[in-house]
Amino acid sequence: MSLDMNLKAVACFWACASATSFADGPTRIVSADVCADAYVLALADREAVAAVSWQAGQTVSGAPDWARDLPRANGEAERLIALQPDLVVFGPSGAGDAARFLDRAGIDHVSLQWGEDWSGVVVNLRTIGEALGEADRADILLRDLGDRRLALDRRAAGRHGPPSIFYLSVTGGAAGAGTLVDEAIRMAGGRNAAAEAGANGWLAANAEWAFRVDPDIIVTSYFIDGYATRNDTGARHSAFQRLMASRPRIDVPASAWSCAGPALMDAAEQIADALDQLEQGS
Repeated sequence: MSLDMNLKAVACFWACASATSFADGPTRIVSADVCADAYVLALADREAVAAVSWQAGQTVSGAPDWARDLPRANGEAERLIALQPDLVVFGPSGAGDAARFLDRAGIDHVSLQWGEDWSGVVVNLRTIGEALGEADRADILLRDLGDRRLALDRRAAGRHGPPSIFYLSVTGGAAGAGTLVDEAIRMAGGRNAAAEAGANGWLAANAEWAFRVDPDIIVTSYFIDGYATRNDTGARHSAFQRLMASRPRIDVPASAWSCAGPALMDAAEQIADALDQLEQGS
């Protein structure tokens, strides 16, 4: 039997087995992406989460210990249907080919909107809150996050001026304007050194950036808790080593901004803490 025929058979079986509706919200939620994990785990009841993404056990994930013991999911339709969900949450890349099989099986699915700024986080929290039947919980979380952002604004207003911040990944890449790192830096009350030097978007490894910026502080990430990579230019290149040795440095956990999710606020607060210490030491 072909894979397509097998998926059709599985989808047909599950459609018959899951004919009941869930007026009060889904009771078996499957997250198929590390970014989807961030939203599902922030809004869903623990007992309603049937599976998390295959990345949940990695250091780039912010999944709590209890979630790491759950079954794992990916974007493959056969695996998703076998988990018997009533809702599948996908990341910004969407459901892809799995969508048609989930539709045939009568399994609802929703995808996050791609975003690199805080407004995208707000939209996704509301979208996933509605899909999970947890709109009220999403509103409560948004109010809390809004209060935290106002607190960041007050802290920034109390400093002498916005310090310059340069972001460096373990690969030697940097982040210009229009990235979630740029958003976190600005939320914290800083200036993105790469953006001020004319950079837009995500930048590939280039040691010349060590000579193009003059930051007050360096933010690193993925140095000790990121994806496995042979490209560690950011950590090992002598130009970057000299830059890091001459400036205050903080390392933001990869899990805080592996995508634009609620934990982006955590990253902004950690940067703000470093800026406060810099101010006190000046």
